[in-house]
Amino acid sequence: MSRLLFLLTCALALLASSVASAAIVEHSFHVQNLTVRRLCSEQVITAVNAKLPGPTLRVREGDTLIVYVFNKSPYDLSIHWHGVFQLLSAWADGPNMITQCPIPPGGKYTYKFKLLQQEGTLWWHAHTSFLRATVYGALVIRPRSGHPYPFPKPNKEVLILLGEWWNANVVAVESQADAIGAPPNISDAYTINGLPGDLYNCSRNRMYKLKVQKGKTYLLRIINAALNNQLFFRIANHNMTVVAVDAGYTVPYVTDVVVTGPGQTVDVLLVADKEAGSYFMAANPYASAAPAAPGAPVPPFDNTTTRGIVVYEGAPLSTIPKMPPLPGFNDTPTAHKFFTSLTGLAGGPHWVPVPCQVDEHMLVTVGLGLSICPTCLNGTRLAASMNNFSFVRPSSLSLLQAFFFNVSGIYTPDFPDTPPIQFDYTNPINALNLSLLFTPKSTSVKVLKYNATVEAVLQNTALLGVENHPIHLHGFNFHVLAQGFGNYDPLNDPKKFNLINPLIRNTISVPVGGWAVIRFVANNPGVWFFHCHLDNHLPLGLASAFVVENGLTPESTLPPPPVDLPQC
Repeated sequence: MSRLLFLLTCALALLASSVASAAIVEHSFHVQNLTVRRLCSEQVITAVNAKLPGPTLRVREGDTLIVYVFNKSPYDLSIHWHGVFQLLSAWADGPNMITQCPIPPGGKYTYKFKLLQQEGTLWWHAHTSFLRATVYGALVIRPRSGHPYPFPKPNKEVLILLGEWWNANVVAVESQADAIGAPPNISDAYTINGLPGDLYNCSRNRMYKLKVQKGKTYLLRIINAALNNQLFFRIANHNMTVVAVDAGYTVPYVTDVVVTGPGQTVDVLLVADKEAGSYFMAANPYASAAPAAPGAPVPPFDNTTTRGIVVYEGAPLSTIPKMPPLPGFNDTPTAHKFFTSLTGLAGGPHWVPVPCQVDEHMLVTVGLGLSICPTCLNGTRLAASMNNFSFVRPSSLSLLQAFFFNVSGIYTPDFPDTPPIQFDYTNPINALNLSLLFTPKSTSVKVLKYNATVEAVLQNTALLGVENHPIHLHGFNFHVLAQGFGNYDPLNDPKKFNLINPLIRNTISVPVGGWAVIRFVANNPGVWFFHCHLDNHLPLGLASAFVVENGLTPESTLPPPPVDLPQC
């Protein structure tokens, strides 16, 4: 009897501790115009709470986050909480016309959701047009009180947000590209925590500075918030130890370079163990896109470098900072080595074993193409697609509203499991094959039973050239089972699957001219966007969505929408 009472007491204590550790965290976002000076001129941008980057949200696993968004900008707007599971809170996910109609100018909306079963570095950003260029910030989920990190506790935590800057109105940049059917103008600079660094004009004093003490350990939470570019990141003379990506812990991996695609996060431990001095941190682009045909020029990209500086306490003022050597813009071997060297921390906090039984097998091609446009240059416009369908957002009702209220005519449940036309996907001989280039437009989705396990092979194509595509799945993490170059081989490549400790991510960089295999369990009812996280590709249609049906219990049924959900 005494043993039973003891166990009951322990259980109640654990329950009380769990309940006590959960808090309600509230923030207000005032989105409005802000005039800032960058690169020798003033520019009016859209920003949150007059900050660039926007405010950092700090919570603990188990907390409820409430964000009151007041749209005082001249643009329609929605906010996405990138990487948050949104368990039974799909109405708060935020992608424009997928889970909500945008918040109109002068409007407001309250996002409310719990942070469950995940911890680490995530972020938030606008999910409407190019506004993500300046409307973004960090979302840090720490472990519950009393729960340690699965790595040595750092002396300090530091946010490193890598961004992209235009000397122009970014909404106008996108509108101009849409009008002529061409790629948007490239950015003018990259930034670290909103600052371009001294390699750009008029920016000598606009450089991020990190002060460190010799012997101390710093947890750098690196976020790639750039719109259209994957980035290399290095710190002169220093190694970094990767301990997490996309809010999922990893087996510690020591590296001198970090590679991130837009939307991805990487947590690294930096030990200040060098001679007291100054060391540049720098980021430059990984621009993998190859020419569309032999002899054609490389597609344009922002080939500049942003840098900040790490300064040791006590460093002589006369110290000349050291600059790290940076990879070439097309250094695919370095990028591939980084992405494929990371593995998940099996058995660590919130670790989820790989599901063995697969219910849905998919082969999804991702790449560029063309569509007819009588008003555009040459009568065509650049397009992008998944399985040769260019996704078109609905205009009268969001996909989630159509799903919940069973409204027909908003989407079609016929997104194909395999490409309708099969060909030699990565062979450059097909780069300008007109019979393959033109992509029909549709709003087609893939419907999944609740709790179904999905395995998707993401296959790049060589149409109009090849490049590395960062693909993001809303509402879920997925296991990265394998990745490689060329066409996926269904007979031999499954032998390479890591089913023991694969990396867990929410955004996968599909190798240039190659493939990646992901697997996830559809255990969250709702509509979940699945798209390329290059904002110059998303409007072109490189996207689709998963509709996850309700389960049979209240715990697996999507609740009704909030009363203040914006209407179209």
